[in-house]
Amino acid sequence: MRDRVLDEIRKVIIENIPPDAEMRRVEFEGPYLVIYVRNPSFLRSESSAVKNIAKILKKRVVVKVDPQARKKPHEARAKILELVPPEAGVEDKDIEFDEILGEVIIKAVKPGLVIGVEGENLKKILVETGWRPRVVRKPPIRSALLEGILNYMVDESDYRLKFLRRASGKIHVEPLFKNEAVRITALGGFMEVGRSAILLETSNSKILLDFGLNPGVNTPPNMYPRLDMLGISPEEIDAVVVTHAHVDHCGLIPFLFKYGYDGPIYATEATRDLMALLQLDILDVARREGNPLPFTQKEVQKMVLHTIPLKYGETTDIASDVKITLYNAGHILGSAMVHIYISGFGGSAYNILYTGDIKYQRTRLLERADTEIPRVDAIIMESTYGATDLPPREEAEEKLIEIVRKTIERKGKVLIPTLSVGRAQEIMLILRTAMMEKKLEEIPVYIEGMIDEVTAIHTAYPELLSRETFALFKGGENPFSYHTFKRVEDRRARADIVEAQESSIIMATSGMLTGGPAVEYFKMMAGDPRNTLIFVNYQVKGTLGRRIKDGEREIQLPEEDGRITTVKVNMEVQSVEGFSGHSDRRQLIRFLENLPTPPKKIVLNHGEPNAITSLASEIKRSKDGRIRFAEIYTPNVLDTLTFKP
Repeated sequence: MRDRVLDEIRKVIIENIPPDAEMRRVEFEGPYLVIYVRNPSFLRSESSAVKNIAKILKKRVVVKVDPQARKKPHEARAKILELVPPEAGVEDKDIEFDEILGEVIIKAVKPGLVIGVEGENLKKILVETGWRPRVVRKPPIRSALLEGILNYMVDESDYRLKFLRRASGKIHVEPLFKNEAVRITALGGFMEVGRSAILLETSNSKILLDFGLNPGVNTPPNMYPRLDMLGISPEEIDAVVVTHAHVDHCGLIPFLFKYGYDGPIYATEATRDLMALLQLDILDVARREGNPLPFTQKEVQKMVLHTIPLKYGETTDIASDVKITLYNAGHILGSAMVHIYISGFGGSAYNILYTGDIKYQRTRLLERADTEIPRVDAIIMESTYGATDLPPREEAEEKLIEIVRKTIERKGKVLIPTLSVGRAQEIMLILRTAMMEKKLEEIPVYIEGMIDEVTAIHTAYPELLSRETFALFKGGENPFSYHTFKRVEDRRARADIVEAQESSIIMATSGMLTGGPAVEYFKMMAGDPRNTLIFVNYQVKGTLGRRIKDGEREIQLPEEDGRITTVKVNMEVQSVEGFSGHSDRRQLIRFLENLPTPPKKIVLNHGEPNAITSLASEIKRSKDGRIRFAEIYTPNVLDTLTFKP
């Protein structure tokens, strides 16, 4: 069957590609159809040929040059430096060749100048060197993780090519069965927040949407998604799609590889990098606390090699009967909603939108979630704040600044436990602006935990940030750098920071006080009533942060030697809700109302029971009749829903 598909594809290519391209072979590499040619110069005058082939076949088509026709690396490097404007900031050492995949990696300070208008420079590089260019940004803050991932993928390109060709065997084939229904099973994150995971099944495919852990639970089974209850082994899964890099959505992806999964992971490039960092941190925390390791570094590395990064708006085959398109979710860097197109219903198709976590409001850090999504028959939508109207963003910023200002006046210190991804960078932008505008005294802002490395990753993808923040980068300014920001690299410095006479702000992970440096600062600072603890993100039920937020003032905490100590909370405790990366009740309703086609079925997840039931009632009262009359589902974990066109 696969040979027949390939024969039909070859026929279309031969009919549409000019003979002077000197086509040598056609390969499937993951979701891509790769045409190997000896003479790429046809792209100068007949580049539309490739677009025509992609349009006819409805596949993503890539042109690569046969190895024998590529320039030698030293010749290609010289040609690239000649073609790329000096202002792009590309040096000789920034050009690296991947001979297995036929790619040249070009690191640039200004990638746009390497790419050129409508990709014209990329085409020139391919035509004149025979190497397919891949441009990456040199971030203003060095990231050891990004460098490590890039080097590792080049070193393992032989493995990666074999994996891509193996993975294509489940994508570019004719479906065996006609679809009659689509089934989704809630594995985690339904009537709860944490361990988000959904199994989507067609007659031909099994696809996982997210696979996270519950940060408020320490032991199975409620810590992990319940794939174990379905009698399905990881080997049976065809693809995994990750919406974003928070541990409750991606924390257990390597666990799948540990138990036999060998397929692709689809996510944005930023999500790939951030989730690898978070997963390595999970291992580090588990080792330090003496807990069992859910996976090893080996599985994290394998996940990286198996990740196929996608851009927003690109439609990609991931199974014989399933295509996906990622859209900006506005939640954190690289976060995505997944539009799932399922074919094989006798000429029609079924479309599901899985929102993951969404923010339908512009922030200092990100643009709001997209709504220009072509067709949605059913939607699986988060409901974290489904019962809550959050204060306006400006009000939240003013409240944060006022709390900090009052703490400074009484010679106290501020502890802000924060999520390393997204919230930390948002708060940094707010503090920087407040100090620049003299709304706050310029006091030290100590930053500890993964925040620094995560911020470096943000600087590698500024095009994914808000227009205002991206404009600062384009102007040569790094908005995450300010002279009062101080990175804490030695944990022994914590006591000196807390005991110092001057006021300061301490930003540290973890944001829910489930571990990390924030807990150590909390122990040292909690007894002083001059100090303030400010929560700026959602506190999951069962976490230490939630207990303190709910009023608990005597906390039992373990010391490093195993002894239990009682911490009395005399410091002021504040919560500023308006910074959430989640949409509140009003924003969720507006998001539904602004979709071009109203969903006929709405599935609510990622919320505590009161939030989900409240949002369901609110949808039924909506002024927009298009969504008011949709069928609304509020399943529990392990419930299954079956949808038919």
